[in-house]
Amino acid sequence: MATHRVSHEPAFVLHRYDWSESSVILEVFTRNHGRIALVAKGAKRPSSNFRPVLLPLQPLQLSFGGDAEIRTLKAAEWMGGHVMPTGDALLSGYYLNELLMRLMARDDPHAALFEAYAGVVEVLAGDHAGAQSAAQSAALRAFELILLREIGFLPSLDAQTLTLEPLAAQHSYALAPEAGLREAQDDEAALAGAQWQGLQAALDERLPFTATLRAIAGLPAGGNSALRNQLRALLNYHCGVATLRTRQLMRDLQAL
Repeated sequence: MATHRVSHEPAFVLHRYDWSESSVILEVFTRNHGRIALVAKGAKRPSSNFRPVLLPLQPLQLSFGGDAEIRTLKAAEWMGGHVMPTGDALLSGYYLNELLMRLMARDDPHAALFEAYAGVVEVLAGDHAGAQSAAQSAALRAFELILLREIGFLPSLDAQTLTLEPLAAQHSYALAPEAGLREAQDDEAALAGAQWQGLQAALDERLPFTATLRAIAGLPAGGNSALRNQLRALLNYHCGVATLRTRQLMRDLQAL
């Protein structure tokens, strides 16, 4: 059987493991092949061309081959455009990577999710010393919504999940892990029906990340926080954890 070869595939490095004294195994997110595992032979050697390139949160083009579960990396090229995020933005990027590692199956391509990831990484890279923290937060929420939608864990946001009744524009609704979208209870994080409908319309756009980012930026004061709390509960539920490791790391650093 001929070895399958892929060239110049847009990708991002999500995680890396030591494989031998000189090589590493990479988990990468590619545009056309989804999340895949690659072995980068000799990548730990000082003379390796891979060393300065295989960094997280950097747009790459990869060439690889093989038919096994772990394929062999042949070439890697940095595509430029922005430098690696720093500070809180860097931790937010690692948070995105943890979500993809936990929730995405291998060899399951999601082009729209890849474009959303590339978009939010660009926002994070442009966040200098928290000057764009509102934009960063909106970008994270947009990515979380698109991720949940792409992997099938997000119910329709324009109707109540259990009854399929349409949302009343001025009523408050909450997104619950086991019940979907339902009428909100007292003191519960919630959004108005019209706001949920606006988010659903944005997700249905041809460029969902840009449209959803715009819809979230248009939420009233407190709307982003309410959305964040509901999405965090939903993501933790599907990840099977009380708190993601990157979120706990952020809390620990903030407590110092």
